[in-house]
Amino acid sequence: MSGLRLVTVGGMIAYRALFNWTRPALFVGTLFIGPLFQLLFFAYLGRQLRVGDDQFFLVGNAVLTASLACVFGGTMAVANERRFGTLGHVLLSPRSRTAIFWGRVLPYAGNGLLISVFTLTTASLMLGLRIPPGALPGLALAMAAGSLACGFFGLTLGALGLRFRDVFVISNVAVALLLLLTGVNVPPGSLPQWMVTVGQGLPITHAAEAARMLAAGRGLGAAAPVIGQELLVGAAYAVVAAVLLKFFEAESRRRASLDTL
Repeated sequence: MSGLRLVTVGGMIAYRALFNWTRPALFVGTLFIGPLFQLLFFAYLGRQLRVGDDQFFLVGNAVLTASLACVFGGTMAVANERRFGTLGHVLLSPRSRTAIFWGRVLPYAGNGLLISVFTLTTASLMLGLRIPPGALPGLALAMAAGSLACGFFGLTLGALGLRFRDVFVISNVAVALLLLLTGVNVPPGSLPQWMVTVGQGLPITHAAEAARMLAAGRGLGAAAPVIGQELLVGAAYAVVAAVLLKFFEAESRRRASLDTL
């Protein structure tokens, strides 16, 4: 129970500490309006180029819109601690740093799920996409799995913040790669095989595939294995993040530095 409290309550307190200063307009504009316009852009681009249909772009991009909040959120969970001068206090804590940082992913994953639901609902109303009501619980599960995997992917990038000063450059590149390699905007059959292989190891890829299966009416039973693959990807990034955090923490203690280039 103590570990569970550290993960959940600790994660929420850290989230409030980092973002309590922000204004609602900034929050809404960044996390809701921007992703919505991104989804609409690709939907209309697909119509113009006659590539895919509305369902392909709307469902895939709705899952992808979680990446902005989750990748950058996971990164900020570590990088902003150093930026605000509190990283040393976290590393001196007697509690498990792995549990502390894993807990910080949860609020960002929640943000990602909320963004995905909002963008899919709004864009569907605007463009007339109809999704079977029975598919909605499965869609929510697929979006939640994608958001969680994306959050741990961001935490893995954030672990590099214990060594590099400008880790957000890496995060920006990572978000661009998710646009290209996860199959949400370019059908996997149109990509070179090596890109498809890389995409299989990235978050969102399997969640978007599962969401499309559900939106097409194939049922949760058919999509469950693909959702499981997305959860496995997220679990792998959680382990990698924990290993990197421990390694860079040990290195920073040995070198007496938290930002060695």
